[in-house]
Amino acid sequence: MNAVRSTCLLPLFLVAIGSAHAQSTIDLSALIECRQSVSEFAALAPVVNDPLKAVALGWRPLPQGNLFMAEYQLNTPITVFGHTSDHVAMAGGTILAILDMADPRPLAKQLELEVGYDADGKFMAGRELVSRDVNDAKTGEALIESVVLGVSNVKSHPGKTLAGCTYSLDQPAEDEAAPAPASPEPPADPAPAAPNIQTPGSAGV
Repeated sequence: MNAVRSTCLLPLFLVAIGSAHAQSTIDLSALIECRQSVSEFAALAPVVNDPLKAVALGWRPLPQGNLFMAEYQLNTPITVFGHTSDHVAMAGGTILAILDMADPRPLAKQLELEVGYDADGKFMAGRELVSRDVNDAKTGEALIESVVLGVSNVKSHPGKTLAGCTYSLDQPAEDEAAPAPASPEPPADPAPAAPNIQTPGSAGV
C-alpha cells in the first residue's frame, strides 16, 4: 500500500497518549530493535519533553553533538543487536543506539538490511518490518503504522554506527505516489533516522 508520510502525526500522537504511558516500564532494547509499536514508543514522549524525567529513568542528557538528535548517556548499558551500548539518541520518531563500530556495513548485513546509500563516507541501510492499517481511537481516521529498522553513520559521530528503529503513522495516499527520480540526491548527513527502504508489497517511510 502506497502512503504519504505525515511528519506531524507522530508527535501529536505522542503528546496525546504519552502521559498515559509515562509510568510504564520502557523496554529500551526492544524499542531500538523494532520489537515494539508506535504505542510503546509513545512512552518516551515525557522523556523527550522533560530532562528530569530522563534522569529519573537513568538517562543523562548529553550536549548535542548533532542538532538533529537528542543524546543520552545510560546509567545501565543495554544490549542491542548483540552489542553493548550506554549511548542512545532520539530524532523525531527514531530511537537509536550509538555503537562503537567504525564500519556499519557488517551490522547491516547481519540484520539483512537493504542498502539505500553508500558513497562519500555516508552509509544508510534499512528494512520495513511492519506496515499495518490502524484507526485513530478518537477520530476514526484511517492511518498506516510503520516500523523501520535502520543502520547508518553520520559525520558528527566519527567511528560510530547508529542503529535503531523509526516508528511512524502515515496517511493513506489519495493518488499513486510520484515516480522516484532517476538520480536521487545523496541524503543530508545530519539526519540519522532509519532510511526509507521499500520492501515488496509494503509501504515505505
